[in-house]
Amino acid sequence: MKFRLLAGASVLTLTIALSACSGGSDDAAGGGADGGRTALTVWLMRDSVSAAFQDEFTAAFARSHPDIDLKIQVQEWDGIGQKVTAALASNDAPDVIEVGNTQVAQYAQSGGLLDLSAKKADLGGHAWLAGLAGPGAWEGKQYGIPYYAANRVVVYRKDLFQQAGVDAAAIRTRDQWIAATEKLNTGDQQGIYLTGQTWYALAGFVWDEGGDLAVQDGGRWKGALDTPQALAGMEFYKKLQALGKGPKDADESNPPQADVMAAGKVAQIIAVPGGAKVIAERNPDLKDKLGFFPVPGKTADKPGVVFTGGSDLVIPAASRHQDAAYTFVKELAGDAWQAKLAQAMSYVPNKTTLASAVASDPGTAAMAVGAAAGRATPNTPGWAAVEAENPIKDYMTAALTGGDMKREAAKTSEDITRAMNSVS
Repeated sequence: MKFRLLAGASVLTLTIALSACSGGSDDAAGGGADGGRTALTVWLMRDSVSAAFQDEFTAAFARSHPDIDLKIQVQEWDGIGQKVTAALASNDAPDVIEVGNTQVAQYAQSGGLLDLSAKKADLGGHAWLAGLAGPGAWEGKQYGIPYYAANRVVVYRKDLFQQAGVDAAAIRTRDQWIAATEKLNTGDQQGIYLTGQTWYALAGFVWDEGGDLAVQDGGRWKGALDTPQALAGMEFYKKLQALGKGPKDADESNPPQADVMAAGKVAQIIAVPGGAKVIAERNPDLKDKLGFFPVPGKTADKPGVVFTGGSDLVIPAASRHQDAAYTFVKELAGDAWQAKLAQAMSYVPNKTTLASAVASDPGTAAMAVGAAAGRATPNTPGWAAVEAENPIKDYMTAALTGGDMKREAAKTSEDITRAMNSVS
Protein backbone atom coordinates (compact mmCIF):
# COMPACT_ATOMS: atom_id res chain seq x y z
CA MET A 1 0.00 0.00 0.00
CA LYS A 2 1.47 3.28 -1.04
CA PHE A 3 1.41 5.94 1.64
CA ARG A 4 -0.11 8.89 -0.11
CA LEU A 5 0.53 10.35 3.30
CA LEU A 6 4.14 10.76 2.22
CA ALA A 7 3.17 13.72 0.17
CA GLY A 8 1.06 14.82 2.75
CA ALA A 9 -2.17 14.34 4.42
CA SER A 10 -1.48 16.47 2.15
CA VAL A 11 0.98 14.38 4.14
CA LEU A 12 2.43 9.86 2.46
CA THR A 13 9.26 -0.34 -8.71
CA LEU A 14 20.62 -11.26 -11.77
CA THR A 15 20.58 -11.94 -14.25
CA ILE A 16 17.86 -14.50 -13.67
CA ALA A 17 18.83 -18.09 -14.29
CA LEU A 18 17.30 -19.54 -17.45
CA SER A 19 15.43 -22.10 -15.38
CA ALA A 20 13.67 -19.29 -13.52
CA CYS A 21 13.06 -17.04 -16.50
CA SER A 22 12.50 -19.26 -19.46
CA GLY A 23 8.94 -18.12 -19.98
CA GLY A 24 8.76 -14.94 -22.00
CA SER A 25 12.35 -13.72 -21.79
CA ASP A 26 14.18 -12.99 -25.00
CA ASP A 27 17.19 -11.33 -23.39
CA ALA A 28 19.36 -14.40 -23.87
CA ALA A 29 18.57 -14.29 -27.57
CA GLY A 30 19.65 -10.71 -27.96
CA GLY A 31 16.73 -8.85 -26.38
CA GLY A 32 15.50 -5.72 -28.09
CA ALA A 33 16.39 -4.09 -31.32
CA ASP A 34 19.50 -2.08 -32.17
CA GLY A 35 22.06 -4.85 -32.41
CA GLY A 36 21.31 -6.71 -29.20
CA ARG A 37 20.38 -3.69 -27.07
CA THR A 38 17.45 -4.23 -24.73
CA ALA A 39 14.64 -1.71 -24.45
CA LEU A 40 13.47 -1.89 -20.83
CA THR A 41 10.17 -0.30 -19.79
CA VAL A 42 9.64 0.47 -16.10
CA TRP A 43 6.55 1.87 -14.42
CA LEU A 44 7.23 3.95 -11.33
CA MET A 45 4.52 5.77 -9.43
CA ARG A 46 3.99 9.51 -9.23
CA ASP A 47 6.16 11.11 -6.51
CA SER A 48 7.88 7.88 -5.50
CA VAL A 49 11.14 9.49 -6.61
CA SER A 50 12.09 13.06 -7.36
CA ALA A 51 13.03 14.17 -10.87
CA ALA A 52 16.60 14.75 -9.66
CA PHE A 53 16.91 11.23 -8.22
CA GLN A 54 15.42 9.67 -11.34
CA ASP A 55 17.85 11.56 -13.56
CA GLU A 56 20.83 10.56 -11.40
CA PHE A 57 19.82 6.90 -11.30
CA THR A 58 19.05 6.75 -15.03
CA ALA A 59 22.42 8.26 -15.95
CA ALA A 60 24.32 5.89 -13.64
CA PHE A 61 22.34 2.88 -14.90
CA ALA A 62 23.16 3.81 -18.51
CA ARG A 63 26.87 3.96 -17.69
CA SER A 64 26.82 0.59 -15.90
CA HIS A 65 24.58 -1.15 -18.43
CA PRO A 66 25.18 0.37 -21.87
CA ASP A 67 23.34 -2.54 -23.50
CA ILE A 68 20.04 -1.57 -21.83
CA ASP A 69 17.91 1.35 -22.96
CA LEU A 70 15.92 2.30 -19.85
CA LYS A 71 12.56 3.99 -20.23
CA ILE A 72 10.85 5.00 -16.99
CA GLN A 73 7.16 5.81 -17.30
CA VAL A 74 5.54 7.62 -14.37
CA GLN A 75 2.06 6.34 -13.45
CA GLU A 76 -0.73 7.86 -11.38
CA TRP A 77 -2.03 6.08 -8.28
CA ASP A 78 -5.67 6.70 -9.15
CA GLY A 79 -6.86 3.77 -11.26
CA ILE A 80 -3.51 2.00 -11.19
CA GLY A 81 -4.99 -1.30 -10.00
CA GLN A 82 -7.02 -1.81 -13.15
CA LYS A 83 -4.14 -0.65 -15.33
CA VAL A 84 -1.68 -3.10 -13.77
CA THR A 85 -4.19 -5.96 -13.93
CA ALA A 86 -4.75 -5.30 -17.63
CA ALA A 87 -1.01 -5.06 -18.30
CA LEU A 88 -0.28 -8.35 -16.55
CA ALA A 89 -2.90 -10.10 -18.66
CA SER A 90 -1.58 -8.66 -21.91
CA ASN A 91 1.26 -9.65 -24.20
CA ASP A 92 2.78 -6.19 -23.94
CA ALA A 93 3.44 -5.73 -20.23
CA PRO A 94 6.12 -3.38 -18.93
CA ASP A 95 9.23 -5.11 -17.62
CA VAL A 96 9.17 -3.78 -14.05
CA ILE A 97 6.28 -2.25 -12.10
CA GLU A 98 6.22 -0.45 -8.77
CA VAL A 99 3.16 -1.59 -6.80
CA GLY A 100 1.85 -0.90 -3.33
CA ASN A 101 3.14 -3.52 -0.90
CA THR A 102 -0.34 -4.78 -0.02
CA GLN A 103 -1.32 -5.05 -3.69
CA VAL A 104 1.17 -7.81 -4.53
CA ALA A 105 -1.07 -10.68 -3.43
CA GLN A 106 -3.87 -9.83 -5.84
CA TYR A 107 -1.45 -9.59 -8.77
CA ALA A 108 0.39 -12.78 -7.80
CA GLN A 109 -2.88 -14.68 -7.44
CA SER A 110 -3.63 -13.98 -11.10
CA GLY A 111 -0.40 -15.72 -12.14
CA GLY A 112 0.90 -12.56 -13.75
CA LEU A 113 4.10 -12.11 -11.75
CA LEU A 114 7.53 -13.70 -11.95
CA ASP A 115 8.56 -15.80 -8.95
CA LEU A 116 11.77 -14.29 -7.54
CA SER A 117 12.12 -16.60 -4.54
CA ALA A 118 15.44 -18.00 -5.72
CA LYS A 119 16.93 -14.51 -5.72
CA LYS A 120 16.22 -13.50 -2.13
CA ALA A 121 19.73 -14.31 -0.93
CA ASP A 122 21.29 -12.41 -3.83
CA LEU A 123 19.18 -9.38 -2.89
CA GLY A 124 19.94 -9.51 0.84
CA GLY A 125 16.46 -10.70 1.69
CA HIS A 126 17.47 -11.74 5.21
CA ALA A 127 17.46 -8.06 6.19
CA TRP A 128 14.33 -6.91 4.37
CA LEU A 129 11.68 -5.04 6.33
CA ALA A 130 8.99 -7.53 7.23
CA GLY A 131 6.25 -5.03 6.38
CA LEU A 132 7.43 -4.99 2.77
CA ALA A 133 8.77 -8.52 2.33
CA GLY A 134 5.77 -10.26 3.90
CA PRO A 135 3.13 -8.71 1.65
CA GLY A 136 5.47 -9.24 -1.31
CA ALA A 137 5.14 -13.00 -0.88
CA TRP A 138 2.18 -15.15 -1.88
CA GLU A 139 1.65 -18.81 -1.04
CA GLY A 140 5.27 -19.23 0.00
CA LYS A 141 6.82 -17.55 -3.05
CA GLN A 142 8.43 -14.11 -3.26
CA TYR A 143 7.05 -11.95 -6.05
CA GLY A 144 7.54 -8.43 -4.70
CA ILE A 145 11.00 -7.02 -3.95
CA PRO A 146 10.93 -4.39 -1.17
CA TYR A 147 11.49 -0.90 -2.56
CA TYR A 148 10.86 1.66 0.20
CA ALA A 149 8.73 2.07 3.30
CA ALA A 150 6.99 4.62 5.49
CA ASN A 151 5.07 4.39 8.72
CA ARG A 152 3.57 6.55 11.42
CA VAL A 153 5.44 8.06 14.33
CA VAL A 154 4.48 10.46 17.10
CA VAL A 155 4.82 14.07 16.00
CA TYR A 156 5.01 16.26 19.10
CA ARG A 157 5.42 19.84 20.27
CA LYS A 158 8.84 20.24 21.90
CA ASP A 159 7.83 23.44 23.69
CA LEU A 160 4.66 21.99 25.21
CA PHE A 161 6.52 18.89 26.38
CA GLN A 162 9.17 21.08 28.01
CA GLN A 163 6.57 23.23 29.74
CA ALA A 164 4.90 20.10 31.12
CA GLY A 165 8.22 18.67 32.29
CA VAL A 166 7.96 15.74 29.89
CA ASP A 167 11.08 14.24 28.30
CA ALA A 168 10.07 12.71 24.97
CA ALA A 169 13.28 10.66 24.84
CA ALA A 170 12.26 8.93 28.06
CA ILE A 171 8.94 7.70 26.67
CA ARG A 172 9.69 4.06 25.87
CA THR A 173 6.50 2.26 26.90
CA ARG A 174 2.81 2.74 26.35
CA ASP A 175 2.26 3.28 30.07
CA GLN A 176 4.86 6.07 30.05
CA TRP A 177 3.16 7.52 26.96
CA ILE A 178 -0.20 7.60 28.72
CA ALA A 179 1.29 9.24 31.82
CA ALA A 180 3.00 11.91 29.72
CA THR A 181 -0.13 12.56 27.68
CA GLU A 182 -2.19 12.98 30.84
CA LYS A 183 0.21 15.74 31.93
CA LEU A 184 -0.15 17.43 28.57
CA ASN A 185 -3.94 17.23 28.50
CA THR A 186 -4.83 20.39 30.44
CA GLY A 187 -7.40 23.12 29.92
CA ASP A 188 -7.95 23.78 26.23
CA GLN A 189 -4.72 21.98 25.34
CA GLN A 190 -5.15 18.45 23.99
CA GLY A 191 -2.62 15.92 25.18
CA ILE A 192 -3.06 14.15 21.84
CA TYR A 193 -5.33 14.64 18.88
CA LEU A 194 -6.51 11.17 17.92
CA THR A 195 -9.73 10.67 16.00
CA GLY A 196 -12.04 7.77 16.67
CA GLN A 197 -11.44 6.04 13.34
CA THR A 198 -7.66 6.13 12.93
CA TRP A 199 -7.72 2.40 12.28
CA TYR A 200 -4.10 2.01 11.20
CA ALA A 201 -3.07 3.15 14.66
CA LEU A 202 -5.51 0.67 16.20
CA ALA A 203 -4.00 -2.11 14.09
CA GLY A 204 -0.61 -1.43 15.66
CA PHE A 205 -1.99 -1.66 19.19
CA VAL A 206 -3.81 -4.89 18.31
CA TRP A 207 -0.58 -6.38 16.92
CA ASP A 208 1.29 -5.20 20.02
CA GLU A 209 -1.08 -7.28 22.13
CA GLY A 210 -0.49 -10.36 20.00
CA GLY A 211 -3.78 -10.06 18.14
CA ASP A 212 -4.62 -9.48 14.50
CA LEU A 213 -7.28 -7.97 12.27
CA ALA A 214 -7.96 -11.31 10.60
CA VAL A 215 -6.48 -14.80 10.68
CA GLN A 216 -6.57 -17.94 8.57
CA ASP A 217 -8.52 -20.86 9.93
CA GLY A 218 -8.62 -24.08 7.90
CA GLY A 219 -7.65 -22.24 4.73
CA ARG A 220 -10.36 -19.63 5.19
CA TRP A 221 -9.89 -16.08 6.44
CA LYS A 222 -11.94 -14.80 9.32
CA GLY A 223 -12.08 -11.54 11.26
CA ALA A 224 -10.31 -11.54 14.62
CA LEU A 225 -11.17 -8.27 16.33
CA ASP A 226 -13.15 -10.12 19.00
CA THR A 227 -10.17 -12.02 20.42
CA PRO A 228 -8.96 -11.02 23.90
CA GLN A 229 -5.74 -9.66 22.41
CA ALA A 230 -7.50 -7.50 19.84
CA LEU A 231 -9.93 -6.22 22.47
CA ALA A 232 -6.97 -5.25 24.66
CA GLY A 233 -5.62 -3.23 21.74
CA MET A 234 -8.95 -1.42 21.42
CA GLU A 235 -9.01 -0.76 25.16
CA PHE A 236 -5.64 0.97 24.91
CA TYR A 237 -6.82 2.98 21.92
CA LYS A 238 -9.84 4.11 23.90
CA LYS A 239 -7.70 5.20 26.82
CA LEU A 240 -5.32 7.17 24.61
CA GLN A 241 -8.05 8.73 22.48
CA ALA A 242 -9.78 10.09 25.58
CA LEU A 243 -6.77 12.31 26.31
CA GLY A 244 -7.81 14.75 23.60
CA LYS A 245 -10.82 16.04 21.76
CA GLY A 246 -10.59 14.14 18.50
CA PRO A 247 -14.02 13.36 16.98
CA LYS A 248 -15.06 9.79 17.65
CA ASP A 249 -16.91 9.44 14.35
CA ALA A 250 -14.20 10.60 11.92
CA ASP A 251 -10.76 9.58 10.69
CA GLU A 252 -7.55 11.59 10.68
CA SER A 253 -8.39 13.34 7.41
CA ASN A 254 -11.71 14.79 8.59
CA PRO A 255 -10.61 17.41 9.38
CA PRO A 256 -6.95 16.98 8.40
CA GLN A 257 -5.13 16.39 11.67
CA ALA A 258 -2.16 18.49 10.54
CA ASP A 259 -4.50 21.46 10.31
CA VAL A 260 -5.80 20.79 13.80
CA MET A 261 -2.29 20.63 15.27
CA ALA A 262 -1.31 23.77 13.40
CA ALA A 263 -3.97 25.66 15.33
CA GLY A 264 -1.66 25.48 18.35
CA LYS A 265 -3.58 23.57 21.01
CA VAL A 266 -2.42 20.00 20.32
CA ALA A 267 0.65 18.40 21.90
CA GLN A 268 0.86 15.25 19.75
CA ILE A 269 -0.53 13.44 16.74
CA ILE A 270 0.22 10.03 15.21
CA ALA A 271 1.32 10.64 11.62
CA VAL A 272 4.07 10.12 9.09
CA PRO A 273 6.88 12.67 9.58
CA GLY A 274 5.81 14.53 6.46
CA GLY A 275 2.88 15.76 8.52
CA ALA A 276 5.26 18.07 10.36
CA LYS A 277 6.02 19.90 7.12
CA VAL A 278 2.33 20.51 6.56
CA ILE A 279 1.89 21.74 10.12
CA ALA A 280 4.77 24.18 9.69
CA GLU A 281 3.34 25.39 6.40
CA ARG A 282 0.02 26.09 8.09
CA ASN A 283 1.69 27.70 11.13
CA PRO A 284 5.28 28.86 10.52
CA ASP A 285 5.68 29.63 14.23
CA LEU A 286 5.81 25.87 14.84
CA LYS A 287 8.57 25.15 12.32
CA ASP A 288 11.29 24.58 14.91
CA LYS A 289 9.00 23.29 17.66
CA LEU A 290 8.13 19.88 16.23
CA GLY A 291 9.86 16.63 17.14
CA PHE A 292 9.37 12.91 16.57
CA PHE A 293 9.57 9.65 18.47
CA PRO A 294 8.57 6.10 17.56
CA VAL A 295 5.17 4.86 18.69
CA PRO A 296 6.00 3.27 22.08
CA GLY A 297 5.60 -0.44 22.67
CA LYS A 298 4.21 -2.41 25.61
CA THR A 299 7.72 -2.81 27.00
CA ALA A 300 10.83 -0.67 26.76
CA ASP A 301 12.87 -3.28 24.89
CA LYS A 302 11.07 -2.79 21.58
CA PRO A 303 8.98 -0.09 19.88
CA GLY A 304 5.31 -0.40 19.13
CA VAL A 305 4.27 -2.37 16.09
CA VAL A 306 3.20 -0.05 13.28
CA PHE A 307 1.54 -0.47 9.94
CA THR A 308 4.20 -0.33 7.21
CA GLY A 309 3.15 1.19 3.93
CA GLY A 310 5.30 1.57 0.86
CA SER A 311 6.09 -0.13 -2.41
CA ASP A 312 7.51 -3.32 -3.87
CA LEU A 313 9.01 -3.89 -7.32
CA VAL A 314 7.57 -6.74 -9.40
CA ILE A 315 8.49 -8.27 -12.74
CA PRO A 316 5.55 -9.32 -14.92
CA ALA A 317 5.66 -12.91 -16.14
CA ALA A 318 4.90 -11.50 -19.60
CA SER A 319 8.04 -9.33 -19.63
CA ARG A 320 10.15 -10.13 -22.68
CA HIS A 321 13.29 -8.89 -20.91
CA GLN A 322 13.31 -10.61 -17.55
CA ASP A 323 17.10 -10.69 -17.25
CA ALA A 324 17.39 -6.95 -17.78
CA ALA A 325 14.38 -6.38 -15.56
CA TYR A 326 16.11 -8.12 -12.70
CA THR A 327 19.26 -6.11 -13.33
CA PHE A 328 17.19 -2.96 -12.86
CA VAL A 329 15.49 -4.27 -9.71
CA LYS A 330 18.80 -5.35 -8.19
CA GLU A 331 20.27 -1.90 -8.78
CA LEU A 332 17.35 0.15 -7.45
CA ALA A 333 16.74 -2.16 -4.49
CA GLY A 334 20.46 -2.48 -3.74
CA ASP A 335 22.15 -0.87 -0.76
CA ALA A 336 23.84 2.02 -2.56
CA TRP A 337 20.74 3.35 -4.27
CA GLN A 338 18.52 2.55 -1.31
CA ALA A 339 20.63 4.80 0.89
CA LYS A 340 20.48 7.59 -1.68
CA LEU A 341 16.74 7.17 -2.17
CA ALA A 342 16.04 7.26 1.56
CA GLN A 343 18.04 10.45 1.99
CA ALA A 344 16.54 12.12 -1.08
CA MET A 345 12.90 11.24 -0.29
CA SER A 346 12.87 10.77 3.50
CA TYR A 347 11.87 7.12 3.09
CA VAL A 348 12.80 4.15 5.23
CA PRO A 349 15.23 1.94 3.24
CA ASN A 350 14.14 -1.59 2.40
CA LYS A 351 16.56 -3.25 4.86
CA THR A 352 16.94 -2.95 8.62
CA THR A 353 20.71 -2.86 8.07
CA LEU A 354 20.42 0.47 6.24
CA ALA A 355 18.77 2.44 9.05
CA SER A 356 21.96 4.44 9.58
CA ALA A 357 21.44 6.04 6.17
CA VAL A 358 18.67 8.20 7.65
CA ALA A 359 20.14 8.74 11.12
CA SER A 360 20.61 12.46 10.52
CA ASP A 361 16.92 13.02 9.69
CA PRO A 362 14.97 12.93 13.00
CA GLY A 363 11.61 12.10 11.47
CA THR A 364 12.86 9.40 9.14
CA ALA A 365 15.10 7.97 11.87
CA ALA A 366 12.05 7.60 14.11
CA MET A 367 10.21 5.91 11.23
CA ALA A 368 13.09 3.48 10.73
CA VAL A 369 12.93 2.39 14.37
CA GLY A 370 9.23 1.61 14.01
CA ALA A 371 9.63 0.02 10.59
CA ALA A 372 11.95 -2.62 12.03
CA ALA A 373 8.90 -3.99 13.85
CA GLY A 374 6.40 -3.02 11.18
CA ARG A 375 3.65 -5.15 9.72
CA ALA A 376 1.07 -4.93 6.97
CA THR A 377 -2.60 -5.82 6.67
CA PRO A 378 -3.58 -9.48 6.13
CA ASN A 379 -1.80 -10.81 3.05
CA THR A 380 -4.69 -11.83 0.86
CA PRO A 381 -6.52 -10.32 -2.11
CA GLY A 382 -9.67 -10.38 0.01
CA TRP A 383 -8.42 -7.61 2.27
CA ALA A 384 -9.18 -5.02 -0.42
CA ALA A 385 -12.88 -5.79 0.01
CA VAL A 386 -12.59 -5.10 3.76
CA GLU A 387 -11.04 -1.71 3.19
CA ALA A 388 -13.64 -0.88 0.55
CA GLU A 389 -16.43 -0.94 3.14
CA ASN A 390 -14.21 -0.68 6.22
CA PRO A 391 -16.41 -1.90 9.07
CA ILE A 392 -13.44 -1.35 11.41
CA LYS A 393 -14.14 2.38 11.46
CA ASP A 394 -17.75 1.91 12.54
CA TYR A 395 -16.64 -0.58 15.19
CA MET A 396 -14.21 1.92 16.64
CA THR A 397 -16.83 4.64 16.85
CA ALA A 398 -19.26 2.27 18.52
CA ALA A 399 -16.64 1.14 21.04
CA LEU A 400 -15.73 4.74 21.87
CA THR A 401 -19.29 5.95 22.30
CA GLY A 402 -20.59 3.46 24.83
CA GLY A 403 -21.30 0.39 22.74
CA ASP A 404 -20.59 -3.06 24.11
CA MET A 405 -17.04 -3.51 22.85
CA LYS A 406 -17.06 -7.30 22.76
CA ARG A 407 -20.41 -7.52 20.99
CA GLU A 408 -19.43 -4.84 18.45
CA ALA A 409 -16.09 -6.55 17.84
CA ALA A 410 -17.82 -9.88 17.18
CA LYS A 411 -20.20 -8.24 14.71
CA THR A 412 -17.33 -6.50 12.94
CA SER A 413 -15.32 -9.72 12.79
CA GLU A 414 -18.27 -11.33 11.01
CA ASP A 415 -18.35 -8.44 8.54
CA ILE A 416 -14.63 -8.85 7.90
CA THR A 417 -15.03 -12.60 7.38
CA ARG A 418 -17.82 -12.06 4.85
CA ALA A 419 -15.90 -9.38 2.95
CA MET A 420 -12.64 -11.31 2.79
CA ASN A 421 -14.29 -14.45 1.51
CA SER A 422 -16.40 -12.67 -1.07
CA VAL A 423 -13.32 -12.43 -3.28
CA SER A 424 -12.45 -15.64 -5.09
